[in-house]
Amino acid sequence: MAAKKTTTKPNISADELKAYYKDMLLIRRFEEKAGQLYGMGLIGGFCHLYIGQEAVVVGLEAAADEGDKRITTYRDHGHMLACGMDPKGVMAELTGREDGYSRGKGGSMHMFSKEKDFYGGHGIVGANVPLGAGLAFSDKYRENDRVTFTYFGDGAANQGQVYETFNMAALWDLPVIFVIENNQYAMGTAQQRSTSTPDLYKRGEAFGIPGEMVDGMDVLAVKAAGEKAVTHCRAGKGPYILEIKTYRYRGHSMSDPAKYRTREEVQKMREERDPIDHVRTMLLDGEHATEEDLKAIDKEIKEIVNESAEFAKESPEPALDELWTDIYAAEIPQEA
Repeated sequence: MAAKKTTTKPNISADELKAYYKDMLLIRRFEEKAGQLYGMGLIGGFCHLYIGQEAVVVGLEAAADEGDKRITTYRDHGHMLACGMDPKGVMAELTGREDGYSRGKGGSMHMFSKEKDFYGGHGIVGANVPLGAGLAFSDKYRENDRVTFTYFGDGAANQGQVYETFNMAALWDLPVIFVIENNQYAMGTAQQRSTSTPDLYKRGEAFGIPGEMVDGMDVLAVKAAGEKAVTHCRAGKGPYILEIKTYRYRGHSMSDPAKYRTREEVQKMREERDPIDHVRTMLLDGEHATEEDLKAIDKEIKEIVNESAEFAKESPEPALDELWTDIYAAEIPQEA
């Protein structure tokens, strides 16, 4: 049932390539700034950075259409920015401010945007996967031709609820793309030490779900695979699995020193496989942009990120009465 590793590259214009470069660079610079603010004590709680994995979400967003949905786990800032959420609102939420997407009450792992069809940010490993199938079920019920991108990691791929969801999604032919962002270390354990099968995309075979492995450091390869998966789902053929092999440069979270791998390994990936440098090289070698053009883009992105940080710092903290909003309470009947 499973397809071979994707190697096909889509036709791409210079403008599209520049757009992917800008989108990935925005995520990279935003996450670097978030790391700085965390170190300054302006971001509390957990903070999981997306540095190194930018090509995954940018490539898949390039394959999505208006109205398609996305849901992910805790490493979610890149997904928010890639689907068009305002960096100011994202940063304000990270810092727990009133102007954040969840009014400062959700923080890094629990942000939502109905306008951008972004359904979180979820802190429990694998718990978002059945929710993603539920979103796809609603679209199938409405017959609106929409697709849901359900992201989770290689660690979550070992959770039982993932396979319960595979079964239901296949049984009901749900238009859901299961995206395994395989950064190869889960929280801190290498995949070969925690997973009995090397190819995670093949785990759908028992349920009749096709899938493939994709080079997650190449935005064009991700886009091509995403388009194939989207076409499959929109045709009513049920779910699809994309195992996207990627790599995070930082620890699992800001509190993780990442001693389970060597500095040399990380540096080698940065120097040889960086997804942003890959697109930068294509732009320069193809004479689609000059060094000055790229410097101007970098300056523009830094200004956007700095503005988002200043906006967050100036935004007030939520009022105390916000504790009582956006919650559900059941009325308890009074005894006579």
